[in-house]
Amino acid sequence: MASDEVGEGFVPEGFEPPRELVGEGFRLEPLGPQHNASDLAAWTSSIEHIRATTGFEKWSWPPLEGMSAEENLSDLTRHAQDFVERTGFTFTVLDPGTDQVIGCVYVYPSKDPDHDAQVRSWVSADRAELDGPLAAAVAGWLADAWPWERVDRHGR
Repeated sequence: MASDEVGEGFVPEGFEPPRELVGEGFRLEPLGPQHNASDLAAWTSSIEHIRATTGFEKWSWPPLEGMSAEENLSDLTRHAQDFVERTGFTFTVLDPGTDQVIGCVYVYPSKDPDHDAQVRSWVSADRAELDGPLAAAVAGWLADAWPWERVDRHGR
């Protein structure tokens, strides 16, 4: 979607952001403070794996030294507020059988003028087999249910 069609916002006025995606072996829902303990466990157990994931190689997250539960809670609260304000959309990736956090999907405005949005996703090291299927499902979902035409998938 061209920037003049969305005005100043990341999504058009009146657009209702989808709140769930269900795929084989995962379910997405908006990330929030309620996921703190499970989210912290998922990414801190997989720092090297996440940093090696396509799209994260040049990112400073996750921090090698980890975070406290309070710092992680602050991060999750910020992501939840971005969702409310429609400035970015972060989804937790849950195991559909246990609701344990197994990854995350970030959809934010692109800083590259050739793209409307950018998406990154990660899964925990113990769920590495879901990386490709998750990225493919999210790509289809963004194309079908979201308003952008030019999404930077960071090589996926």
